[in-house]
Amino acid sequence: MGDARVRGTKPVTDLRKVFDDLVRFETVLWNTVDARLRRDHDFTLGGLNVLMVVDATAGCRVHDIARALAITVGGTSQAVDRLEKADLLARRPNPEDRRSSIVELTPTGRTILDAARATFDDELERHLRAPLSADTLAQLAGALDTVRRATTTPSEPFGTAP
Repeated sequence: MGDARVRGTKPVTDLRKVFDDLVRFETVLWNTVDARLRRDHDFTLGGLNVLMVVDATAGCRVHDIARALAITVGGTSQAVDRLEKADLLARRPNPEDRRSSIVELTPTGRTILDAARATFDDELERHLRAPLSADTLAQLAGALDTVRRATTTPSEPFGTAP
């Protein structure tokens, strides 16, 4: 089956192909960026995602990271533990809630974040901006935002992504 079938006069996009292209591209993009971060900075894309959320979120808590990345609180807590052990993040008591901590970048975490973010941005330029026109990239960004929001409710993780 091709990219589209025709029903009446309107083409109907093959949704399975769209799904396959989207998922395979995401997998290849993630693996490519992760491999470069590991090679150039001895750091992972998963770790960089956590650091970027902490950097972008005032008074960041583990729950905020989990919501922004659409992962479990338990998995997020383990990631924060690993990054804290590596002296990239630090926890301090949350003055507004004794049950949670505020997560902050350490000076070492800031250094890694700044260097790794530049590499991340370079890879995004290479894999997204270079092959697409500005208009096509804007359309892709708008379409992804639309479908992402349509699959979540305001209380779900994607509604709060940085």
